[in-house]
Amino acid sequence: MPPTRQVYRRSPKVAGDATSGSTLILTEEEPITLTDLHSILIRVHAVSLNYRDVNIIHGTNPWAVKADGIPCSDAAGVVVEIGSKVTDFQVGDKVSPIFDQLAINGTEQSRQWLGGEVDGVLATHVVFPAEKCVKFPEHLSFEEAACLPNAGITAWSALMGTRGELQVGKTVLIQGTGGVSMMAVKMARVAGCKVILTSSSDEKLERVRRECENESRPKIQVVNYKTNERWDEEVVRLNGGRGVDIAIENGGNSTLKRTMGAMAKKGVIGQVGYLGGQSTAGLDGMLSTLIDKTITLQGINVGSKLDQDKMNQAIAANEMRLTDVIDRTFQFDEAIAAMEYLWSGQHVGKVVIQVKQ
Repeated sequence: MPPTRQVYRRSPKVAGDATSGSTLILTEEEPITLTDLHSILIRVHAVSLNYRDVNIIHGTNPWAVKADGIPCSDAAGVVVEIGSKVTDFQVGDKVSPIFDQLAINGTEQSRQWLGGEVDGVLATHVVFPAEKCVKFPEHLSFEEAACLPNAGITAWSALMGTRGELQVGKTVLIQGTGGVSMMAVKMARVAGCKVILTSSSDEKLERVRRECENESRPKIQVVNYKTNERWDEEVVRLNGGRGVDIAIENGGNSTLKRTMGAMAKKGVIGQVGYLGGQSTAGLDGMLSTLIDKTITLQGINVGSKLDQDKMNQAIAANEMRLTDVIDRTFQFDEAIAAMEYLWSGQHVGKVVIQVKQ
């Protein structure tokens, strides 16, 4: 076991105040050890970034976080040491910590998000309780697997809903071209669903549409919501005059009403983001549409360890590859540049950091 690790930590601009914004500080030699007999030591091979990570760095995250914490929640690596009471893992297993460290079966009434209120995974080695980690499908690379703990399981939870909504022949509306959205595009198409994708960038829409043409599945349809103010009506038109069955909602208050306008009766909306801000000005009349269409509006708080195991089983069974979900890869010493790239909004899909050993 290495006596020390390399690790990034946030350094708040105002001491102890995460809302002031932070810089990232790399510590070259930080001691690390198994915390107890039930923990495992993981050598990290890849970390993927989420919008939440840069939101915290910029001080615009709406939830409390550990001011000097280790950022990032999504990692994939190899077990290099186990506590004497660990029975589910062996040295050499390929694993990921779960995003919400308290969400084992999904019924827990509190949470503990990696990279937020507790330390995350942007380090060469991490230690976690064995029960809070999962094995990932063997056919995936570390970079692919690192995309699953947040973006992957969020997309899975939103698509499946509470009733297993993701079924062959359904139509799925997906907003944006970030990590969750691209994971949802991948999963929905593998499941045999029709996909309609929205974005404010014609360039990004064309890129995704072109990439999907290379697969042996139906073409996706696209809508620019910036140049088409009534994009909800365009979505319905593209679906033959019928609303969509499932929507992955990223905008929040600024887009929710129009998303409802694009829904079929008894459709399901998975609310995964709030990129449009917190203003409620655009929500007038929302409740009448919700009731008239008997829409199910479900908040998506990533998912549990149980959900992640189910998702991993589905990915393994379909031998699903995620290389096309990865937009760009950075090295460990380029972590700050990776954060800046994600914040710039140029990406389509996931931004990944390789942790060379």
